[in-house]
Amino acid sequence: MQKHNFSAGPCILPPEVLQQASQAVLNFDNLDLSLIEISHRSKNFIAVMEKAQALAKELLSVPGGYSVLFLQGGASLEFVMVPFNLMKKEGGKAAYTDTGSWSSKAIKEAKRVGEVEVVGSSKDSNYNFIPKGYTIPAEVDYFHCTSNNTIFGTHMKEFPQVDTLMVCDMSSDILSRQINVADFDLIYAGAQKNMGPAGATMVIVKDEILGKTGRDIPAYLDYRTHIDKDSMFNTPPVFSVYVSMLTLQWLKDKGGVSWIEDINQQKADLIYSEIDRNPLFTGTAAKEDRSNMNACFVPAEGVNTEEFDKMWQEAGISGINGHRSVGGYRASMYNALPLESVQVLVDVMKEFERVKA
Repeated sequence: MQKHNFSAGPCILPPEVLQQASQAVLNFDNLDLSLIEISHRSKNFIAVMEKAQALAKELLSVPGGYSVLFLQGGASLEFVMVPFNLMKKEGGKAAYTDTGSWSSKAIKEAKRVGEVEVVGSSKDSNYNFIPKGYTIPAEVDYFHCTSNNTIFGTHMKEFPQVDTLMVCDMSSDILSRQINVADFDLIYAGAQKNMGPAGATMVIVKDEILGKTGRDIPAYLDYRTHIDKDSMFNTPPVFSVYVSMLTLQWLKDKGGVSWIEDINQQKADLIYSEIDRNPLFTGTAAKEDRSNMNACFVPAEGVNTEEFDKMWQEAGISGINGHRSVGGYRASMYNALPLESVQVLVDVMKEFERVKA
């Protein structure tokens, strides 16, 4: 039976990428050696790293003066690296918006390094909307936001204008829509949503903003270390970088970010139309802030979903249980999820309504 993978992460990947990656584990570049047993210093893997960086720059139209890195540690390590590299040693201060679990964790880590001002929060409403109309102090060292919130299904449709450095965690929506990288000074994104398996984190950083904090930064936490070593200060996560490279090539071959943005909008329109139409379900996020990546919905009051759960499982649907913070269901629709899978879920929702009528 065909599976329809709505997992919130690690993400669904294109079948052709999985096939190529599987072959590379057995025999990479006709070396009769596995990708995961060759030297990361070999010309074969250096070519992989360079191609991954080049594809990311091309797909996102990264301007000159920026470096693209593939690092380890996930977004969680970036929560620490960002303040170490951007917050001044003396009197350092940053502004954050608190829009979900991951931004909350980023705030907690930044407070270990310096002062943090939370300029906008939706915590009191269980993070079901994106704060707006907040003021970002000009004197802060940087402003940090999270563009998409996987657990609560909210998404920043627009970004504020700032008079300081602009930092964004785009872990769960990178490459899903067109952005202007020049509007940001630092972007980071875990690979495991739209690029590849867990293990690598892509960082896009403007070179000129680094080295100005007055801090003695530990070598591994200093972005300049990784820029100088071309993302190979230590052994990189070779498999994750390789699969990310394959996925970036897949996206380029299909038509790039503009192509996938259109498909992602079709998927979101399809699922949200059914959520709003079907009296047995209710969306949890404010409509104007709904995520195209993670659609969260709960059963209407009094609806027993035992039969619905059986129906979607029998249809080959996987990974739609909601996070414990929200409950209900979460349909994660990352780049590689086909529109047809969303249609299968919608058909099951309609059939559940018919059965309950």
